[in-house]
Amino acid sequence: MNCFFCQNMGGEVVFNCDLYRVILVDDGDYPGYLRVVLNYHIKELTDLDMNDNLSLYKAVVKCEEVLRSVLNPDKINIASFGNMTPHVHWHIIPRFIGDKHFPNPTWGTITNADFQPSNELLTKSKLLTNQLSSEFVKE
Repeated sequence: MNCFFCQNMGGEVVFNCDLYRVILVDDGDYPGYLRVVLNYHIKELTDLDMNDNLSLYKAVVKCEEVLRSVLNPDKINIASFGNMTPHVHWHIIPRFIGDKHFPNPTWGTITNADFQPSNELLTKSKLLTNQLSSEFVKE
């Protein structure tokens, strides 16, 4: 099997449990971009039992809560595609008016080619790892 998420952690792991891991994605255009990745290979949510689905979704919601609290974005994009990597995972992306693609999706047409995250945003995004770790440990 040639699955990216089965062969790679996918970024900086900020939380890991038996079911899933939370990854901080290294994307200079989108500080705070997170992924929640299932820790074993399944390609569709309906292949998971309901308890695992609910636990996974709870992690996605917790990621959104932390991103909103720490970064105060204008919007959060949440997506689960799997077309290129058919392994259950969610993207949780903080969005800001004026970011590189806003209001388009992050893979869409660039609307602000000169966008650079502010120093304030970069500083706040460095707090994410500790905040996420403490939130997930509380479970």
